[in-house]
Amino acid sequence: MQALAEKIWYQGSPWYRLLLPLSWLFAGLTRLRRRLYHWGLLSRRRMDVPVIVVGNITVGGVGKTPLVIDLVQRLRAAGWRPGVISRGYGGSVRTISPVTAHSDPAVVGDEPVLIAQATGCQVAVAPRRVAAARLLQTQGVNIIVADDGLQHYALERDLEIIVMDGRRRLGNGQLLPAGPLREGPRRLEDADLVLVTGAGQAGELAVEGQLGEAEHLMTGERRSLESFQRVCAVAGIGDPDKFFRALRARGLDVTAHAFADHHAYRPRDLKLPGQEPILMTEKDAVKCRRFQEPRAWAVHYEARLPEPAWQTIQARIGSPPRRQP
Repeated sequence: MQALAEKIWYQGSPWYRLLLPLSWLFAGLTRLRRRLYHWGLLSRRRMDVPVIVVGNITVGGVGKTPLVIDLVQRLRAAGWRPGVISRGYGGSVRTISPVTAHSDPAVVGDEPVLIAQATGCQVAVAPRRVAAARLLQTQGVNIIVADDGLQHYALERDLEIIVMDGRRRLGNGQLLPAGPLREGPRRLEDADLVLVTGAGQAGELAVEGQLGEAEHLMTGERRSLESFQRVCAVAGIGDPDKFFRALRARGLDVTAHAFADHHAYRPRDLKLPGQEPILMTEKDAVKCRRFQEPRAWAVHYEARLPEPAWQTIQARIGSPPRRQP
């Protein structure tokens, strides 16, 4: 199904026309829901601390999580005590749950665990993000970053950041299911910032990102990518080919194995033919580390907010509150 959707949404397939009536229905329901919040007929909750939402209007991965990690680290360096909330996609959580670096990704989701590991900040997941935000407020957090949740209008936000894939853009420009959009393209105009991952166009704010070292999942040994030659690569992310292309761009001979986004890995998924090292994303690694697979390596990825975007964020949220003596 994922391959069929990719063909219809991003490769110019005319079959999307058959799905247009459903897209029109989806568009109408989406507009109605947003207006109900705007008119106050559906309630919205404002937190006692600033809330920054980092989301997208397309389904699938666009590189939000590495951006959230960089944003959290910048906020901490500026004197804030940031916390991150998430829906916990890929997990089974049905209540409010704190997340640590040692939480089970099968329960709380892979991305929240990755954020907790990379930042050490307070992270919470819940089916309703408002509930997760309330929990963090009780734990000394003084600014909240929502990883995804752009369409979760029950939570008031002080700043919206929309992230867009620079290569796939908005696909065929149609709403679900005929296209990849959760909301129409005009939604971009409402955001405080629109950031583009990968190669952006002139005038766009492009996120700087690059692959870093590879870390062995069992021993913690680190190696440069240039020290590898022929590898197997696995990726269970929104756009697996993006990871494979990045590895090949670094000169590696890659045998690719793509999985669905948030794939629930099993040990047999890593029992691949041959003896080549197996490289995977950090998001995959949080689910595969427990398998004790001696061939497995996690490739670190570093994303960096454009400086103009960081300046806009600082101007909007101001300075962190002073701690009470």
